[in-house]
Amino acid sequence: MSYKRIKKLPAVEEIIQLYPLSAEGHKKIMRDRREIKNILEGNDNRLLIIIGPCSAWPKNAVLEYATRLLEVNEAVKHSLKIVMRVYIQKPRTIKGWTGPVNQPDPYAEPDIEAGIHYVREIMVKVVEMGLPIADECLFTHNARGFSELVSWFAIGARSSEDHEHRIFASAASCPVGMKNPTHGSLAIGVNSVVAAQHPHVAAIDRYAVQTLGNPHAHLVLRGCNQAPNYSLAHMEEVKNHMTTHQVKNPAVMIDVSHDNCLIDGKKNYRAQPEIIFEVMKYLKNRPDLRKLMKGFMVESYLKEGNQKLEACNASTIDLNGLSITDPCLGWEQTQELLLALAKVNLN
Repeated sequence: MSYKRIKKLPAVEEIIQLYPLSAEGHKKIMRDRREIKNILEGNDNRLLIIIGPCSAWPKNAVLEYATRLLEVNEAVKHSLKIVMRVYIQKPRTIKGWTGPVNQPDPYAEPDIEAGIHYVREIMVKVVEMGLPIADECLFTHNARGFSELVSWFAIGARSSEDHEHRIFASAASCPVGMKNPTHGSLAIGVNSVVAAQHPHVAAIDRYAVQTLGNPHAHLVLRGCNQAPNYSLAHMEEVKNHMTTHQVKNPAVMIDVSHDNCLIDGKKNYRAQPEIIFEVMKYLKNRPDLRKLMKGFMVESYLKEGNQKLEACNASTIDLNGLSITDPCLGWEQTQELLLALAKVNLN
């Protein structure tokens, strides 16, 4: 292997002791996972809403967002199951900032030890506030210390065909959303779900193990080939693939960002609410597909839009809730969306 050692990282047990989760926090995670599973099984008619910043940075703004989201959650929890995005890892198409777990200060050198402290602290704080959290599983070998805090995982479009990520999803004890691949094949997207639902034999932590399979693995439609894939026709195709494969707890979520919000070839983050209500409208006449469609993913932060790291520096970057990765809905738009969607889902 061609690499050089930088420094030895602290043991996971040490990090957990520095940022412990209370007994009530553990119980809350178990309740949240069960509630999400109930939605995916069809035993709870609420919509599952995975919402929050594209990336969990900077810390104070993320915690401010969590405080506001918790308040709105009280008003909509009868109709929506809200899970906050606390995305600590960022996949890149080619290169770029890979998230706070690797580089908690985007203008300093990568520092994984500092990143571990950063993300464990922020995740514990959000859970203790009372919100379930979601993350995208990118670095499967660094999961311990974080994965037990998460109530919902995503396997990204660049990872869902990778067998290691499918094995991770098969072993996960929380629901996992498998995104369709970037090239767009819905058949392969469903293949990922099937693979995650089945057991696998693998080497984990120096043991030969058999994963148990994850019956709550499901598909996330995120657009493809520079085009959306949330239409009625796409949903019908997914339903057919899932029926053919006899998928357990067949379920689909729609990511209304990424390629699903492309308009004339350009991403329009402001279109996210419009897409949600368009889907809810066509589902009214298709109870079979409404049963399949379980919720939405939304990118949202305190301020709307985004800023580019390369266009700023440490003294000019906005630290008050403006995304440094994908553009997001602002808080006012977010609050309006959630309140309106809660009413629509009751009708």
